[in-house]
Amino acid sequence: MEKLLQTLLLTLVIIVPTSTTAGVNVNVGIALPPPIVFAAPPVLIVLPETYVYVAPDVDVDIFFYNGWWWRPWERRWYRSQYHNSGWARYQGVPSFYAGIPPGWRNDYRDHRWRGHQWNYQRIPHQQVQGNWKDWQKNRHWEKQQTWGVQGLKPRAQSQQPSREVRPQQPRPQLNEVKAERSQQHQEEGPQPQHSKEQQGDQERGK
Repeated sequence: MEKLLQTLLLTLVIIVPTSTTAGVNVNVGIALPPPIVFAAPPVLIVLPETYVYVAPDVDVDIFFYNGWWWRPWERRWYRSQYHNSGWARYQGVPSFYAGIPPGWRNDYRDHRWRGHQWNYQRIPHQQVQGNWKDWQKNRHWEKQQTWGVQGLKPRAQSQQPSREVRPQQPRPQLNEVKAERSQQHQEEGPQPQHSKEQQGDQERGK
């Protein structure tokens, strides 16, 4: 009996530290970016021709696009539904980032965009989060003095008309065609029939 108790105690001593160590390793492997300290709720501007919103007053890059907040950190991307918490790893690079000029902060400071005067509008983030979908659907910023950029001409892609796919009309069934022809025949009435004598008189008259 004593040997059995000693064996059980020894087994517990071996298993418990192993499980605890494994749990610590899993938690340490999940790396999240450090929190961003905001002195006040961020004010955003929209980057022309992108519908991507940026926070120019924040030292690190933080974007708002398609209902999410985005930020890069250590060659990885993270997103959240909140600007100050809830960051989760995003696999890959978000598609919108390919259209972001690397020197957009210089453009912001110089009030210039593609060589034109840029009169950007500073927007509270609450307005962006509440209206971004309607603004994008209705092309709000194109109509708003062409993104606030004087003399900006739309790119070639935006000039191409969208291709509309029209639904095909269903073809009439064979029975429907026969019924339609029968109805037309009834509306026209029976055709007059000539007797053989009348046909002979007609031939002799020729």
